[in-house]
Amino acid sequence: MMVIIGWLVALACLFGAYIAIGGHVGVLLQPTKFIMIFGGALGGAIAASNPHGFKHMMAGVASCFKGSKYTKKFYMELLALLFELMAKGRKEGLMALEADIDEPESSAVFSKYPIIQKNTLVMDFITDYLRMMVGGNLNPLEIESLMDSEIETHNQEELHTAHSLNKMSDSLPAFGIVAAVMGVVITMGSLHLPPEELGQLIAAALVGAFLGILLSYAFVGPLASVLESKAAESTKALQTVKVVLLASINGFAPQVCVEFGRKVLFSHERPGFFELEEDIKARKGQ
Repeated sequence: MMVIIGWLVALACLFGAYIAIGGHVGVLLQPTKFIMIFGGALGGAIAASNPHGFKHMMAGVASCFKGSKYTKKFYMELLALLFELMAKGRKEGLMALEADIDEPESSAVFSKYPIIQKNTLVMDFITDYLRMMVGGNLNPLEIESLMDSEIETHNQEELHTAHSLNKMSDSLPAFGIVAAVMGVVITMGSLHLPPEELGQLIAAALVGAFLGILLSYAFVGPLASVLESKAAESTKALQTVKVVLLASINGFAPQVCVEFGRKVLFSHERPGFFELEEDIKARKGQ
């Protein structure tokens, strides 16, 4: 939603000011120039990507128009789930978690947390490392190192889409210049026309440069920034799980473990200490 609002503000200010100083919007409506510029940049992006990367980029662009999954409500549920898992493991032994992590879709514990259950990324991360903890074959330093490697790999994959869009954004002004030059070529071949018609051809040529810059800085560039933010959000979710599980491995009580996780959250998503405590108590009675 914020992306669309931003676009509307940019267009309203640009075209509103243009009209206010006597400009004619019709001159700027050049569909062929748009096809030249955006099509050229898109073609370059396709040429620079493999099929998987391009598909991932398109999915990433679509996600820019959806709200964030990683809200305060999400983290309240995540920390409550981790608390319950750690409390069960501490009370009954880690082996008691084996049935839950092997079949989380039918687990009585996981079924109480539907938001987390729908998040494949976080669910896989939790169950994979709980499985390692239950196996008991790795020490805390080895598990932490493996977690860091997996989180870094995930972050690189998520940022690849943003980097691809950034490159596309960087290429748009250059394609705008190409479109402008092509317009100048047409103009130079039409010097026999009267000044009024030549003026229209020159204006149409300059629109190419305008469109390239507009598409780059008002449209595609901001989408890349949104994708970078989304990558940071999903990475933060994995870091939260990592901190809680490592605290548990090192022998801290479940209450302390989830406090470690709460502390690594961004301020606008972090529940208050007593707010989280009350939520966990309320879930115990379910």
